[in-house]
Amino acid sequence: MIAVAESAMKGAGAVKNGVGLALPYHEIWVEDFEFISREGELPAPICVVAHEVISGRTIRLWRDQFQSSPPYRSDADVLIVTYYGSAEVGCRLALGWPVPERMLDLFTEFRNLTNGKSAKPKSGLLDAMAWFRLASMSVGDKDLMRDLILSNQTIDHNRDRILDYCEQDVLATAALLKVMMPTLDVARALLRGRYMASVARMERCGVPIDKPLLGRLETRRHALQDQLIADVDQAFGVYEGRSFKRKRFEDYLRREGIVWPRTEKGQLSLSKGTFKDMAQLHPKLEPLRQLRKTLATLTKNKLAVGADGRNRTMLSPFRSKTGRNQPSNSKFIFGQPAWMRSLIKPEKDRAVAYIDWSQQEFGIAAALSGDEAMTEAYRSGDPYLSFAIQADAAPPEATKASHKDIRDQFKALVLAVQYQMTAEGLARRLGCSVFKAETLLRLHRRTFSTFWAWSDRIENIALVTRSIRTMFGWRLDVGSDVNLRTIRNFPMQATGAEMLRLACCMATEEGINVVAPVHDAVMIEDAAASIDSTVKRMQAIMAEASRIVLGGFELSSDAKVVRWPNRYVDEKGGEMFQRVMRLLTELEARRLEHESVAA
Repeated sequence: MIAVAESAMKGAGAVKNGVGLALPYHEIWVEDFEFISREGELPAPICVVAHEVISGRTIRLWRDQFQSSPPYRSDADVLIVTYYGSAEVGCRLALGWPVPERMLDLFTEFRNLTNGKSAKPKSGLLDAMAWFRLASMSVGDKDLMRDLILSNQTIDHNRDRILDYCEQDVLATAALLKVMMPTLDVARALLRGRYMASVARMERCGVPIDKPLLGRLETRRHALQDQLIADVDQAFGVYEGRSFKRKRFEDYLRREGIVWPRTEKGQLSLSKGTFKDMAQLHPKLEPLRQLRKTLATLTKNKLAVGADGRNRTMLSPFRSKTGRNQPSNSKFIFGQPAWMRSLIKPEKDRAVAYIDWSQQEFGIAAALSGDEAMTEAYRSGDPYLSFAIQADAAPPEATKASHKDIRDQFKALVLAVQYQMTAEGLARRLGCSVFKAETLLRLHRRTFSTFWAWSDRIENIALVTRSIRTMFGWRLDVGSDVNLRTIRNFPMQATGAEMLRLACCMATEEGINVVAPVHDAVMIEDAAASIDSTVKRMQAIMAEASRIVLGGFELSSDAKVVRWPNRYVDEKGGEMFQRVMRLLTELEARRLEHESVAA
């Protein structure tokens, strides 16, 4: 893919212009739209300003001047420069305009430049301008103009004012381009710009949601909270009204003989991570864990669903240190508790498919490190059981059914290493002694010694060079206060992010409706009659993306297809969804009975 980008750059020949930019394009347009965007809805463009930095030409268009295509080029010989380009491409898609073939997005490059820095700024345009000590409008003025645009009441009366504001952003981005040029690896930057276009396509699709059911949940949410507490808490007795009481929970743990992790101040740790670990160790706690998450969701549900029943929200690409997306958990359906994902329901005669790479991080670790034993384990189809066999903890003829407990233990061990868990954390996850956990971690080091030697080198090089980067150039600044576990985990997580980005680019450019990227997976949508063939195309793309990113090493994937009238069910939340639906149905029946008696 880098070769593709580099060849595209060479095609036009280098152009030196009056502001000192040397880029191989005949035209370089800086573009910015102003638009109205309501939660869950498609953007409604108000105006666009585009400035061509070589000639100095500027184009200003109000919404009544939009045509079927822009009055400036966006083909492969032209570079479109943006700041947070998924917004610009979203407006282009709304207008039916072509997506730029070459896009350089300075937001992604500023994030890359400052990623991991101890004094890392925020990532808005004004923040980038301040970082480079460039003059710009004040934050107050920008907020004032945004509020004016979103009011949608006096927009046309403020036409010139809004166009002037938009032009200010364009000229600021042009100035930023000039000072950032020495920091850019343009070939790789174009790949990140390409992903921003893919993000716009995915955000436009949105995830199909059972809006009537969502409305029912919202209407009865307070009563449903009370019913859920009454239904679940009878086994625990830790709630007082809608409040979780730490003292009651401590009494419950004492009665059950459960040793619970504590904070440095000696209080019970009530973090999500602790509850997750302890529920895995003590499965009877899982309903309580799900209850806590569900109550929080029902209290402040902000799921962004448009009038057409589509969950649309900013996917917030490149927001994490590893370059992954970080959409709002409260607005994005895949950030909700597992049971709420059952709100995902394809429309009539449509289908969705959830496709995820199999043990992606384990496969990436095997490929990057060149560890033959790890590669063998991955290609066996069951790396956890294969690892147990390699470590002489299970016989060669062991199966998932015959040695389930051993496999589960080694799965927990593999995941612990992937997330750089300490021996204490692993011991808590497995319910064993710290000594036993240390023994298992040493077993991982012995079995996959090549991987560990590679991981040690990664850490040493990062500490010496003060940075670490992926094949496609996503970098992390390594300061003196960096967590060493972050360094060791970065190559797998950041490489996984690049693999997902590339697969999304390839798929959306082929016309596949990717409705959501989810960590190491995608959800796609198509007609029910053709979903199976589309799934095969998507899996082929994901395999190709893995080969490109991992130098020929191919990762497999699994697919789960859901056709109308069925709904998507996450196995982790299936039981809670059934509980919620039962209680909701009972509440509605009582309400109808009450209304009938009153009538």
